[in-house]
Amino acid sequence: MNTEQIIAYLKNYNGPEIKLMEVCGTHTASIFKNGIRSLISPKIKLISGPGCPVCVTPTAYIDRCIEYAKKDGHVLMTFGDMIKVPGSQGSLSTAKGDGAKVEMMFSPVEVVDRAEADPHTTYVIAAVGFETTIPTYAVAMEEALNRNIQNIKFLTALKTTLPAIQWICENESGIDGFICPGHVSVITGSKVYEPLAKRFHKPFVVAGFEGEHLLAVIYDLLRQHEEGRAEVKNLYQNAVKTDGNEKALHLMERFFAPGNAMWRGLGIIPDSGMYIKDEFRAMDGGSFGLDQDAELAPACSCPDVIVGRINPNECPMFGTVCTPTEPYGPCMVSAEGACGIWYRNTI
Repeated sequence: MNTEQIIAYLKNYNGPEIKLMEVCGTHTASIFKNGIRSLISPKIKLISGPGCPVCVTPTAYIDRCIEYAKKDGHVLMTFGDMIKVPGSQGSLSTAKGDGAKVEMMFSPVEVVDRAEADPHTTYVIAAVGFETTIPTYAVAMEEALNRNIQNIKFLTALKTTLPAIQWICENESGIDGFICPGHVSVITGSKVYEPLAKRFHKPFVVAGFEGEHLLAVIYDLLRQHEEGRAEVKNLYQNAVKTDGNEKALHLMERFFAPGNAMWRGLGIIPDSGMYIKDEFRAMDGGSFGLDQDAELAPACSCPDVIVGRINPNECPMFGTVCTPTEPYGPCMVSAEGACGIWYRNTI
């Protein structure tokens, strides 16, 4: 079918309501950019999942980052989307305003060069991310080892998406299919979703990021649902392979091992974190035991947004006391967070 035929089918769908979750924040943004909801039946509900690693980072991790930034002889290096994430006593942005040493990085590898050039300063990398960015931290670790640079630490809050999707399947019965994350799937491959599809009898389809890609995936998920199928499809074959990026997976396996991790708004998810292996522990900045998370205000609905129970604009704090410039809930702090995306596109 061509795109016009797909749109006609989706627009005219009049069967039972179907809920499809996009796990990736970039997919959420693309759905708005391409006006996807206006092209499909209102009976096809698109809901957001935990697609932003920054948004699910617990407050204890932010607090530890701030501790390093305030420590003599240390510099905390971070990507820009971490700056406004609230900890229990403020954010990295407020700490920087108070004189803490917080600097933004474009790549972890550039920090290795800085550490080599400035051996009297300890550079602490705030290593936050899903499978998409974990290999870049592994590359930086490998480079530091090869060059015997010892004044660099990695404070990790690294997570893998598959355990979170499994958690959602186990705890949220109303989801009928999943739009699998494109960037993550480039690393993991498409076959990793097969056990979930078989166990929970739900279709999983890997998507690209253009409007045509998303329409094709929504159509495939709808047809599978109508026909009672639960298959894994890869509709992003120019970037995603069945077995993924083997070199990146090998690097991840060399430096990191799975363990339990706190997802802000969800709680502890078994084996969803990636921690530096014991043999490389000298480079770890104290990543273990950062499971404490400050309670959100009763009116904050981020836990419901993360698992798709409600849309962000249904939260009573959305757009009033919680905005991108004054974020309260974790889903508002990042460009990839569901609330931030909804705010930019609906207000």
